[in-house]
Amino acid sequence: MNLVPLIELNRGGTLECLHFGAVAVVNTRGQLMAQAGDPHWLTFSRSTLKALQALPFMQADGPRQFGFSQEQLALMCASHNGEERHVAVAQSMLDQAGLTYKALRCGCHVPGLFTLLDTAPPPGLVYDERHNNCSGKHAGFLAYCVQHGLSLDDYTDPMHPLQQAIRRDVARAVGMDANDFKMGIDGCSAPNYALPLSRLAYGYARLASEPKDTEFGASFAALSEAMTAHPDLVSGTGRNDLAFMRAGRGDWVSKVGADGVQVVGSKSRGEAFAIKIIDANKPALFAASVEVLNQLGWLDDAQREELKPWRAQTIVNARGLRVGERLPIFKLRPP
Repeated sequence: MNLVPLIELNRGGTLECLHFGAVAVVNTRGQLMAQAGDPHWLTFSRSTLKALQALPFMQADGPRQFGFSQEQLALMCASHNGEERHVAVAQSMLDQAGLTYKALRCGCHVPGLFTLLDTAPPPGLVYDERHNNCSGKHAGFLAYCVQHGLSLDDYTDPMHPLQQAIRRDVARAVGMDANDFKMGIDGCSAPNYALPLSRLAYGYARLASEPKDTEFGASFAALSEAMTAHPDLVSGTGRNDLAFMRAGRGDWVSKVGADGVQVVGSKSRGEAFAIKIIDANKPALFAASVEVLNQLGWLDDAQREELKPWRAQTIVNARGLRVGERLPIFKLRPP
């Protein structure tokens, strides 16, 4: 595996952990601009794919037909916390499609507000499919099915016309042949695709380019503007995408996926980077992403300070004692 050490963790001056991975930086022309490790490393896109999975609905003028707001488009791209505002937006999407939450096929899990932030849920907490971090994406799936008169019970089946349309449009967005996709089933039961990091970065460079994109310009503009305008709906309290997009001041389109993948596109630069930490360690992923932003020159002093918590250089224990450091040990290089 052509992966390189990205982050090291030392305790008391002794190396304790090494987190390996790869980075690809790509522009809107599909050109590789910088890399660390194998920029074409094949990795499942996981939730970074959500904005691209929305393309069939966007291209079919679904938002206008159903009267979806910018907030609702943001939730279509979200891995949300299942907070009250997230559930309310998901419910409004279902209402406008004439459906109930029982049509959702994403499954039910404890809201991310508790699991992702490592806090105990209150006794007697009641939750359902609307609290699933992917409920916005699935509400968009259902709206597309209603729009086109497609069956609802099996909309996550890879052979369903919705999923075939998604596969087609994702392939176009990342510049690949859909027949070359490696498919798996995501945590929410929808098909997901493994892509070379460079192709995933290319898709986000195009997403961030908004109306400049000659193929998906209007759709990309609506989706990326919704994400940067409402990062609290894309993720939620205490989450990385919220912090990154706020720090980006409307320029960065950021999306984290499960198991160590993150993509960030810059609207002003026409570039994006995709990163994968092979052991899926979240603190290492976020520290490496901040370091990529820094090495690319995307950070000013205020942004560097704002992202310090995600840089997480100092390791402290439960008593607040400094016990170690988390350090980047990679340098981006030209291809």
